Amino acid sequence: MNQKEILFDYILHLADNSMIIGQRNAEWCGHGPVLEQDIALTNISLDLIGEARSLYQYAAEIKGGGATEDSLPFLRDVLQYRNLLLVEQPNTDWAYTIVRQFFFDVYHYYLNKMLIEHSNDTRLKEIASKTIKEATYHLKWSSEWMIRLGDGTDISKSKMQTAVEELWDFTGELFLESATEQAAAQAGFGISPSSIESYWREKVAEILEEATLTIPEKGFAQKGGKTGIHSEHLGYILAEMQFMQRAYPNLEW
Repeated sequence: MNQKEILFDYILHLADNSMIIGQRNAEWCGHGPVLEQDIALTNISLDLIGEARSLYQYAAEIKGGGATEDSLPFLRDVLQYRNLLLVEQPNTDWAYTIVRQFFFDVYHYYLNKMLIEHSNDTRLKEIASKTIKEATYHLKWSSEWMIRLGDGTDISKSKMQTAVEELWDFTGELFLESATEQAAAQAGFGISPSSIESYWREKVAEILEEATLTIPEKGFAQKGGKTGIHSEHLGYILAEMQFMQRAYPNLEW
């Protein structure tokens, strides 16, 4: 790939992460355990989809040829998505949602922090500078819920520990570098995910300890999302998310 193609693919990876976890969180709208947290998670979903929109706009400008912020998320098929497997995992229950969000929030916060500090791409730095404000709140919110439920009742602790253990296998992919990420880091506009790993593990360990939860002793890492190999769950998300645009081509709001 040339530099333009690498930048385009890298931006899609960032945008797809935020879009898909935003869609997952939106499934809780009207179904949250209490009204305040229903609204809080819905707002987090809007933040993430707003970030994705900014990235898709940038990617569309790079792609050209009639690509738009709508065509990129709504007209690509499953194999063309570049999101992490973690973000497409089902909600299951409130514990799974919180743990998934927390694992992603730590990664998302440090990724944007490093983009601000090290990326040589002005547009990416601008998007990251806006995103970091929201990501800071997201991390605070999910961390507090980790602690509240982990160090809560026997039932809440059990549910949180189960979610931690079952989602842990998807965290390894956060730090496995795809060819695009390697090339983007070498070109100076991207961040090597391996450079985030120590910060991620330190923060996760800190919060899990306070939440009285145990870090799983696992070495296996589910992978494939960054290169278009996904779980069956993504297909269902896209079927719902893309229905209007595919049923009514060129639909505009």
